Amino acid sequence: MLEKLAPDFFVRSVYDLDLDTLSAKGIRAIITDLDNTLVSWDDPLPNAGLQDWLKIVRGKGFSVYIVSNNSPERVRKFAKAFGVPAISKAVKPRRRAFRLACEEMGVTLAETAVIGDQIFTDVLGGNRLGVYTILVNPVSRREFFGTKIMRKLEGLILRQLNRRGLLKGPGNNSK
Repeated sequence: MLEKLAPDFFVRSVYDLDLDTLSAKGIRAIITDLDNTLVSWDDPLPNAGLQDWLKIVRGKGFSVYIVSNNSPERVRKFAKAFGVPAISKAVKPRRRAFRLACEEMGVTLAETAVIGDQIFTDVLGGNRLGVYTILVNPVSRREFFGTKIMRKLEGLILRQLNRRGLLKGPGNNSK
């Protein structure tokens, strides 16, 4: 069961992704979480640095799609400003929204990476579908109370993954 919670790779932030390595793996599309993956959960719009990152990602030939468990209003407003399609109320770790995003981007599961800051939603959901999963550290420590509780459990899981050699990448595992 622990393997289902292990990301394929762990980096500090989306800015630390090696896009050339992803491309060499055959990845053509990125499904990303929104809150605490791209911006803090209370940032309504993308910042200039994130917009620059998106230009670089697209320049390398990747499609990008947001899949979030947050509300339609929050996700729609952010996605429109960011210039990418999105699915809200995704009910991650369920696979349906991930599949739909792949279909809409016209890519296979083997050509897709899921990026997120949570093991029990983003990583587990992507792993259940069989796509390449990338865990990032949360952008901010400010988050919902329920998420804060889950972070404690994630910390235990991360330590176990690290001990068993299942946590690959330069990400800081001190969540």
